[in-house]
Amino acid sequence: MNALELDAVTKEHPGTPPVVALDSVTLTIEQGELVAVVGPSGSGKSTLLAVAGTLERPTAGVVRIAGAAVQDLPDRALSGVRSHQIGFVFQQYFLIPTMTTLDNVANGLLYRGIPAADRRRAAMDAVAAVGLSHRSHHRPGELSGGECQRVAIARAIVGRPTIILADEPTGSLDTATGQEILVLLHELHDRDTTIVVVTHNREIADVMPRTISLRDGAIEHDSAAS
Repeated sequence: MNALELDAVTKEHPGTPPVVALDSVTLTIEQGELVAVVGPSGSGKSTLLAVAGTLERPTAGVVRIAGAAVQDLPDRALSGVRSHQIGFVFQQYFLIPTMTTLDNVANGLLYRGIPAADRRRAAMDAVAAVGLSHRSHHRPGELSGGECQRVAIARAIVGRPTIILADEPTGSLDTATGQEILVLLHELHDRDTTIVVVTHNREIADVMPRTISLRDGAIEHDSAAS
């Protein structure tokens, strides 16, 4: 089963004339792939992530998550898709400062109706998977930037979603720490986690197994087609 499919997806923003952020984009991300989506500012990367993550609806076309079309679902159903099937990693981490590492990660399961004890056990496993068991009781203010991003990644994977969407996950980090995060993403990929990394950094894209280049809202090149 494919993790993500976009079929002739177009996204227009209101204006005179309308701004075309995505222009009939068609792509498929298979389960277990690690993919970079790269392009300059204004190429449509962020819009693609928002549409793929059901944060925005396409103007036209079909978005499928795990084989099911989602673009026309009501808002409540879309929230369910996001909580069960999509894990998000952002440049800014978005951790709750008063919560420990473990609680921030467990919070990723809050809307699944999972008992607290089970959420905590799953969080412990996810924290271990990103190498932070020794920091599980520390709060974000006591962690380095790289550690905070590892917590954010643990929160994204804790529910074992269909796909992880990472928006500039190394953008706030120094080069060495950013490399550590890339190594972690590759390790998760080796465990069959499906990950899409959106980045403007060509060096990051070049170390990914597959690279999709965007320009002016359209796919300029897809290494899988080479």
